[in-house]
Amino acid sequence: MSQKVLVIEDEPTLARLLSYNLTQEGYDTTVIEHGVEGLQAALQRSFDLIILDIMLPGMNGFEILSRLRQSGNGTPVIVLTARNAEEEVVQGLKRGADDYITKPFGVAELLARVSAVLRRTGPEQDGKAAESSDKVISAGELSIFPERYEVILAGETVPLRPKEFEVLLYLVQRPGMVITRDDLMNVVWGFDYIGGQRTVDVHVSSLRKKLELGQQSVQIESIRGVGYKLVMPKKLGSSK
Repeated sequence: MSQKVLVIEDEPTLARLLSYNLTQEGYDTTVIEHGVEGLQAALQRSFDLIILDIMLPGMNGFEILSRLRQSGNGTPVIVLTARNAEEEVVQGLKRGADDYITKPFGVAELLARVSAVLRRTGPEQDGKAAESSDKVISAGELSIFPERYEVILAGETVPLRPKEFEVLLYLVQRPGMVITRDDLMNVVWGFDYIGGQRTVDVHVSSLRKKLELGQQSVQIESIRGVGYKLVMPKKLGSSK
C-alpha cells in the first residue's frame, strides 16, 4: 500500500512540483492550499507524512504544527522554510517538526528527506525480528533501542523526534565526556548542515524536559561556551 503524504502549500507552481514528484515516486499525495483546510485534513484523516509550508493563507504553518502536536497527532512533519531563515527552522523544531527543507530545493533532496523521515518514523518492517535482535543500551532508568529509535524511561515510552534520539544516543554512548556543539552538529546533522548552533540547543532543551519525568534519569549538563555532558545518576546510598 502506498504511503500517504499531505502537502500543505499555497504556491501553485511549488505545489504542482511537490505533487508530481511525490506521485511519480509512488506516494499517495494530497495537496491542500489553505492553512485551516490543511489542519482539518491532517486531524481528520490518516497520513504517513506532512510537508508543511510556513506562510499560508488562513493559518500559518507554525500554528498548524502547534495544534497538531497539542491534539496528540504525531504524524511526521517536514517544514518548508525560506533560505537563510534560521529562526523559522528553530521555531519549527520547537513546535514538533521532524525535519525541514530550505527553499529553493532540488527534487533529489526532497525525495531523500521524505524517504529518510519515513524510514526513521515508520513502523517496524519485521516486528518479530526487532523483538528478538534489538540491541539495548541502559542508562539509569533509560532503556534505549538504537535500531527502533525507541526510548523507555521508568517503564514508559518517551516520544522523541529522530534528531532528539540521535543527540541522546550520541551522549549516552559517551557518558561523562564533554561533547561540543560542533561535534553534535557534525554527527547528527552532518558536516554540510548550514544551520546554527541554536538548533542543537533547542533539541537538548527538549530532551531535558522529556527526561525530567524520571527521578533517577540521566542528566544533560551544559558546559558554558563549549557544549554538553551526560551525567549518569548516582546510586542510592552513594556519597560520591
